[in-house]
Amino acid sequence: MKTYFDPSNPIGFVKGGNLPHWRQDGSTYFVTWRAADSLPQARVQQWIQERKDWLASHPEPHDLKMMAEYDRLFPARWEQWLDEGHGECLLSQAQYKTLVEDTIRHFDKQQYRLDEFIVMPNHVHVLTTPFANHTLSKIVQAWKSVSSHAINKVLHRRTPFWQKESFDHIVRNADQMTRFRQYIRDNPGQ
Repeated sequence: MKTYFDPSNPIGFVKGGNLPHWRQDGSTYFVTWRAADSLPQARVQQWIQERKDWLASHPEPHDLKMMAEYDRLFPARWEQWLDEGHGECLLSQAQYKTLVEDTIRHFDKQQYRLDEFIVMPNHVHVLTTPFANHTLSKIVQAWKSVSSHAINKVLHRRTPFWQKESFDHIVRNADQMTRFRQYIRDNPGQ
């Protein structure tokens, strides 16, 4: 069953806080979300402004060279910053990591098909395909809400554990799926 982006099928658009979120029924998504303290606020603001400036000076359509530049300057750099291990990195502790893993697995084969995923010390990467009548936005929100409440219960806290917005990308083709799977496998998780 093909679960990659299909340009002949309709796509939807969901506006997040700072990022666009494209949706297409039956597609597989690479999703990343992070702990609220995983990046210094100054870096987040720098990234947002630089991305806004870049998009303003590079109007669509983007050719392959521009897309490669965008990927290097924005998603790749964001991942590099996350991997630096800012914040408490509570997910490096087995009890919190397991709690998030169990939450992600809970509705596999009922609401979505779970592919690869990894829980890093301060963020999470997941490849998943939502089933009909289940939206990616609601699935990710449930993962974050359930795991946040459980972690905060253990820690006796009431503060948000996860950053509000997540990053998601519709998988375009088999080669991209292979690259995302390998990226997840190559991350040590600790």
